[in-house]
Amino acid sequence: MFKKIEHITQLLVFGLFSVIMLSCSDGGDDSPDIPPGPQEIIPSNLILNVEIIGADANNPNGNGSGQVRCTATATNAVKFGFKFDNSVEIQSQSGDIEYTFSNVGLNSYVISVFAYSSSNNVISSSKIVAVLVNNQSGATWSDEFNYSGAPKPSNWTYDLGDGGWGNNEVQTYTSTNKNVIVEDGVLKIIARAEDGEYTSARIKSENLYEFKYGRVEVRAKLPSSLGTWPAIWMLGANFDTVGWSTCGEIDIMEQTGWDKNTILGTCHWLDSASSSNASYGLNTVINTATTEFHIYSMEWDASTIKIFVDDTQYYAINIANSEIQNSPFHDKFFIILNVAMGGTLGGDIDPEFTEDTMEIDYVRVYQ
Repeated sequence: MFKKIEHITQLLVFGLFSVIMLSCSDGGDDSPDIPPGPQEIIPSNLILNVEIIGADANNPNGNGSGQVRCTATATNAVKFGFKFDNSVEIQSQSGDIEYTFSNVGLNSYVISVFAYSSSNNVISSSKIVAVLVNNQSGATWSDEFNYSGAPKPSNWTYDLGDGGWGNNEVQTYTSTNKNVIVEDGVLKIIARAEDGEYTSARIKSENLYEFKYGRVEVRAKLPSSLGTWPAIWMLGANFDTVGWSTCGEIDIMEQTGWDKNTILGTCHWLDSASSSNASYGLNTVINTATTEFHIYSMEWDASTIKIFVDDTQYYAINIANSEIQNSPFHDKFFIILNVAMGGTLGGDIDPEFTEDTMEIDYVRVYQ
């Protein structure tokens, strides 16, 4: 009898223990939520279409403009990047982009596209296209500005921001169309006063087109407002590694902020003998610099740099001179176009200044 009661008691205790254990392991509504880990999103189905502008049955490589229009699509892509042969990657949120090749003749190029997901995973695809470029000017490289919108990304990139740029300038450089735009057949670099501050633009061919020796021609009309400091100039292509003035600088045209009829041509370099910055500059007078277009040009070879206005030479420097030790003027340079405000050559800004523009009809390099 006692054994039976003991057995029944053991069964009851075991059953109660099992119910308790099941209740504890049930989870129920009181269980804490465990957030899922980050989800990797991989783009897929990347498609790249390339249209060569002007291509038809008779002109399979285009109309000679060198322009292509690219369209990319991909599943789970939030942005795209494009590379045109050896160019830097150019971003496009939409996957649509236009690009202009500038090497004269019929050349084959690799066009690559990169599709990025929201988790920054990437896939890529490439195509090889043959594109024809005809250059009516006969230049090795040029921008005729015969289009509308932003400057060609195949020719130009930007310096952005403020900070004086080493010359106590007061503008902030932007890439917006209020400060730099191509319209009416010319490039316009526009300096503006906005809420007590100044904005402008500085474009350059760095890492896109760099060259050694040749002739540069720029047809331009300059701003007339006091305090504006426009420049057409060049820096050594190794600027990003050795800095200024070791890289060298060639100023094809600078206009001061206080004398709008005087143009300066200057070369800068580092004199290794004295470990100090060196320069040599001259100037000339142009009474219609702000009302008419003039051609500002430079001829550069292994012995001399010469600077001209409308084919009249007013500057020359012997870069083979032994006094210019370790001259940087025998390496590649890139082109810069900008309008600064104030600073070393800008001076005092007109307190009534609102905006002014440097207009450029074309930039050409002959080699």
